[in-house]
Amino acid sequence: MGYVDEVLEKVSKKNEGQPEFMQAVSEVLESLRPVVEANEELYRKEAVLERITEPDRQLMFRVPWVDDNGQVQVNRGFRVQFNNAIGPYKGGLRLHPSVNLSIIKFLGFEQIFKNSLTGLPIGGGKGGSDFDPKGKSDREIMAFCQSFMTELYKYIGADVDVPAGDIGVGGREIGYLFGQYKRIRGTYEGVLTGKGLTYGGSLARTEATGYGLLYFTEEMLKSNGKDIAGKTVCVSGAGNVAIYAIQKAHQLGAKVVTCSDSTGWIYDPEGIDVDLLKEVKEVKRARLTEYAAKRPSAQYHEGRGVWSVKCDVALPCATQNELLLDDAKQLVANGCIAVAEGANMPTTLEATKYLQENGVLFAPGKASNAGGVATSALEMSQNSERLSWTFEEVDSKLQGIMVNIFHNLDDAAKKYGKEGDYVAGANIAGFEKVVTAMIAQGVC
Repeated sequence: MGYVDEVLEKVSKKNEGQPEFMQAVSEVLESLRPVVEANEELYRKEAVLERITEPDRQLMFRVPWVDDNGQVQVNRGFRVQFNNAIGPYKGGLRLHPSVNLSIIKFLGFEQIFKNSLTGLPIGGGKGGSDFDPKGKSDREIMAFCQSFMTELYKYIGADVDVPAGDIGVGGREIGYLFGQYKRIRGTYEGVLTGKGLTYGGSLARTEATGYGLLYFTEEMLKSNGKDIAGKTVCVSGAGNVAIYAIQKAHQLGAKVVTCSDSTGWIYDPEGIDVDLLKEVKEVKRARLTEYAAKRPSAQYHEGRGVWSVKCDVALPCATQNELLLDDAKQLVANGCIAVAEGANMPTTLEATKYLQENGVLFAPGKASNAGGVATSALEMSQNSERLSWTFEEVDSKLQGIMVNIFHNLDDAAKKYGKEGDYVAGANIAGFEKVVTAMIAQGVC
């Protein structure tokens, strides 16, 4: 049995009941086979794969808070610090009822390679809670965030672990978390990213993941002799990533015709109206039915269905495992030429394989959605220097990072005889940098 198969078997036995984590580990290790086989003696001796699949530490804690009726509620908090070989742990906090240890570990594991790909000195981590912010008052959100940080603060710091936002954690939540950290520690430091502009945040951070997704997609298409201008694009999701992906796609000359939320989806053949979408989702925090009510050209549909619409480019920007094998078959049948992930692992392994086998350019999220964490690292740099860069400076650095990510993974794929396999290329490019650092630092 080869080294990869041995480790997959070990990890599976040690992490029973964690399907999301095992999906992420399987996808990464399978694509690393050529690298591992070329260095098997060294990697086996150094237990490289065992070390990289086992978190440095995984924290789970109680989060008690009081709701507006005076009732005490209890949620479960998580922080998984996965690997800090190339820099402090870096990764978002997710607040959603679905959050469990498996999901946080899969996200933290993916974050190792994503952060490595940015070329910036940041390690991999992730955290969150099964708390649901939907329908909660600002006071309830504050109560939860303060309780959450009262436990988390012991394990984080500007040079230790720097959390950020993710699903359910936006500017409001980051503000409450930062305020509580500052209150407990009595220090003002860049311990969180995604902060407000008045207290250390970075311009372009809000737009970064969506914009970065399009910069990567544009470069991927260009390198394959195609132009994003004039293309029809389907986007899933209606949160931060989706909104700014739609905005940048329009700026680059494409037309986005769909978006979705947890209850349904919109088809707008005239192109999604970004200003209206922002008003509905960011200001009113309402459902997409309100978008359809105000936009005569829009059609609202209940449930799933975004990927049934004919498009040239598909950008899944909602959540994990949202693009299934049947969706992939529909996209191929409709002539889709490229899929780039805006969310974390939104495409199932079966769907990914089908898309690749049918000639669709496929960009994995650890590469194509790395713009968010890259700009978070740029926020860390600004905090360290006590400086604020202009929107144009940050946006220019973001574009350069995303273009470099594409070419680095493209080169890595070609180096190991996997030209055009951007999943393998991303995993290999991210892995090689981290492993070199791990071996250099000894057994730790």
